[in-house]
Amino acid sequence: MAQAYNNFLSQLERAMSVKDFGTELYGLLRSPMKQIEHQLNVTMDDGSSRTFEAYRIQHNNWRGPYKGGIRFHPQVDLDEVKTLAALMSFKTAVAGIPMGGGKGGVTVDPKALSQGERERLDRAWAQAFKADIGPTVDVPAPDVNTGSFDMDIIAAEYGHPAVVTGKSVEHGGSLGRDTATAMGGWYVLQQLKDRLFLDPEMFTVVIQGFGNAGATFADICARHGVKVVGTSDSSGAIYSTDGIDIAALHAHKQATKSVKDFPGARNISNAELLELECGVLVPAALESQITLENAARVNAKVILELANGPTTVEADDILFGKGIQVIPDILANSGGVTVSYFEWDQNMKGEQWSAEQVDVMLKDHMEKAAEEVWKRAHENTVDMRRGAFILALERLQQAKP
Repeated sequence: MAQAYNNFLSQLERAMSVKDFGTELYGLLRSPMKQIEHQLNVTMDDGSSRTFEAYRIQHNNWRGPYKGGIRFHPQVDLDEVKTLAALMSFKTAVAGIPMGGGKGGVTVDPKALSQGERERLDRAWAQAFKADIGPTVDVPAPDVNTGSFDMDIIAAEYGHPAVVTGKSVEHGGSLGRDTATAMGGWYVLQQLKDRLFLDPEMFTVVIQGFGNAGATFADICARHGVKVVGTSDSSGAIYSTDGIDIAALHAHKQATKSVKDFPGARNISNAELLELECGVLVPAALESQITLENAARVNAKVILELANGPTTVEADDILFGKGIQVIPDILANSGGVTVSYFEWDQNMKGEQWSAEQVDVMLKDHMEKAAEEVWKRAHENTVDMRRGAFILALERLQQAKP
């Protein structure tokens, strides 16, 4: 069994060692319910045919239809998809939404495809998996390198808008979806800030990753007068003790395709970024960024995980020992799947909610989830990741048929 899934099992075992859920529950949750693989044959623009490996893992559906994204990436493999599907079962349970956990992937470099080839790939995916997805069965969504373009095509090919979420608004998508991950993380942070001894007038933020979630979180910080002192993208990282002008950074990145060489900030390495002194460190990029090797040098009061799996199990123990609170991904970034559920709910009812309605409901869900996770962590004298897993396990056990 590969490393990523082993990490998930370690997290599961750590939570179950704190509170006794019985061996049956572990046995049922340690493996996915269903694993589906297809080969997608796609006609290329030059008339040739190419075959792409595609996976869909359906981990658990006790609480509702399987839910989880489809990623297009050259390195997609079964272990990665299986791990993310399992974590989705726990994320939806923590968020308190009636969905399960699933995930999908296609081993492809989407940058090498024309728009027509991509559309044909989307249609091939929808046809191959048509028997295994559906509004009450399995509801996919966008993930790495997929978006509303792909979801609109899959929904049209299937013939029902509620079969996927993350669609464009004109095709049944929800208002507020684009900012939901970052906004949800912000609401969790605000709910817990007093318990985490974060002075809202004083704390600074470092954001690893200036993509959708990271850049949106930076915008939210700027709107609330919170100083962002460091950030990064795939090209490098920048730092300024005086704080970074986020609006100007957006313009700089648009002009240069990079955050590097931003006026008024100095270029630093990604390793240095993660070790900057700050109130809140926000990993919003890749997995396994805070590890056994660098955890002891992390100098933040709080880590808010907007990325999936940015902190390893070994690093968790080091950080907890140092008194650094980690708000785990299955709580911190669950705003995305929460608004995905809202989209599904709107589609099923034939409704379209306003951005204000969506935001009020998201805030309510995130605050309640944060309170419940904090309560489990505090009651059991454990870190918030184990608190989140304990909460999810309680809800999964309650829903078990």
